[in-house]
Amino acid sequence: MIKTMILHQRYLVFVATGLISIAALAGAILYSPWLFLLVAVSGALFLLGLHDLHQHRHSILRNYPIVGHLRFVLESFRPEIRQYLIESDNDQVPFSREHRGLVYQRAKGVEDKRPFGTIENVYGSGYAWLTHSATPVSIADTDFRVRIGGPACRQPYNASLFNISAMSFGSLSANAILALNNGARKGGFAHDTGEGSISRYHRQGGGDLIYQVASGYFGCRNDDGSFSAEKFAELSADPQIKMIEIKLSQGAKPGHGGMLPASKISPEISEARGIPMGVDCISPAAHGTFSTPVGLMRFVGQLRELSGGKPVGFKLCIGHRREFMSMVKAMLKTGIVPDFIVVDGAEGGTGAAPVEFANRVGMPMLEGLTFVHNTLRGAGIRDQVRIGAAGKIVSAFDIARTLALGADWCNAARGFMFAIGCIQAQSCHTNCCPVGIATQDPVRQRAIDVGDKSDRVTRFHRNTMKALGEIAGAAGLSHPSDFMPYHFMFRQKDNEFLDGNEAYPYLPEGFLLADEEIPELADWYSRWDRANAESFAPPEIPHGPFQRRKAA
Repeated sequence: MIKTMILHQRYLVFVATGLISIAALAGAILYSPWLFLLVAVSGALFLLGLHDLHQHRHSILRNYPIVGHLRFVLESFRPEIRQYLIESDNDQVPFSREHRGLVYQRAKGVEDKRPFGTIENVYGSGYAWLTHSATPVSIADTDFRVRIGGPACRQPYNASLFNISAMSFGSLSANAILALNNGARKGGFAHDTGEGSISRYHRQGGGDLIYQVASGYFGCRNDDGSFSAEKFAELSADPQIKMIEIKLSQGAKPGHGGMLPASKISPEISEARGIPMGVDCISPAAHGTFSTPVGLMRFVGQLRELSGGKPVGFKLCIGHRREFMSMVKAMLKTGIVPDFIVVDGAEGGTGAAPVEFANRVGMPMLEGLTFVHNTLRGAGIRDQVRIGAAGKIVSAFDIARTLALGADWCNAARGFMFAIGCIQAQSCHTNCCPVGIATQDPVRQRAIDVGDKSDRVTRFHRNTMKALGEIAGAAGLSHPSDFMPYHFMFRQKDNEFLDGNEAYPYLPEGFLLADEEIPELADWYSRWDRANAESFAPPEIPHGPFQRRKAA
């Protein structure tokens, strides 16, 4: 008997609610009608338990009626439990408390210093540090700029070294877009629209825009979803748009398309994207306007002409390295060179993505940036193309290291989300963002005070640029663009570290086109030989061990 009770004790709460219901009902009839309240509560729980026992979706509820729901309740706020009670200051899930705290402090304009030394494991693998100078420099003007626009560009743009990365209206709320764009206007830096085109809230903010043209061609599409040159020309003439960015892929989910269900398409989203209400909105994985490297370059040239000569470039997360080399070969063949390339790292991305894509698809930013930078150097056109980079960039050190490895400027998405109040609840895809940023719920987004949050965006940018100026000065430099790999050290193992020139070297200008090959770069030549300006397809499918090319 006792053994049987122990084996079935998981049903104890269910049985107890039934007994309490019966007893309370008798008491309510015989003694006090107030006991009907207890009847209602215990009866509802008992009925829930009956449902649990007979449903077929959750095994845990069939075995643990009523009590099993606690598991789902606790799971629903597991990120908050971990963030507030368990994680340490440097646990990266995906951003550490230290990094988030830094953004919050700089956005609020409060003290951002910390006492008692670093909490980093300075002797652990992966640690990196800046080498400072015995003759530091004081930099007064920290409004750091880079001029974007190659020889074919008629309207170059002087961009800040730190800008807001692509986040669409639709994924972010109206108030979030307003706060970000107002902050960008007041701070004098740019705001990437993301693939959702330009909403009324971008226009209302008045800040400089980078208009992203993705595979759905939102804002510049025909009714069948194809690209409309006429609509693009009309939209891109807006003086608020400073640059045009063709999105090939993004760090969150490279090579993956998407769908916005009809139920989520509001009149405002329909207006911004140029899509009908009541129909699922498809974002294809690939562009329909081009399918070859040469086609991509011709599209770059077409958009540059249609926009009146504004800077045009493309954004991608590096996948097959040969494919990017094919793009560079297409630049050489057509003579059409993009004004800029934005390298998105696989560690980046505000968009919700399948776990496999978020964790295992695409090249991390540092390696992708170095590869793009050196391929352009090898082709002899690095001076014609500016490079932007994005991927978990929130601090001045992040920016300095990225500039040193080949970038001309940096973008950040999640960093600026933190500036307007993101708490990393990781509920962006649920439409239940607790702070009103990643939601279309009009009640939830009221939590964002646009005036206050836009000031925080401006302060975060200004204070980060000030910090960037301080560490550039500590390295003995007069401008952050002077950072080079040798200004940084990278620990490879617990007892070994490399100079930046060893870990992420700048390869010689024009080496891919030179008659005499460098033996140490045989892999680069082999990949370059396999690249084709006319096609992204590989020249042959390898079926055995990769055969490395032997240098001449």
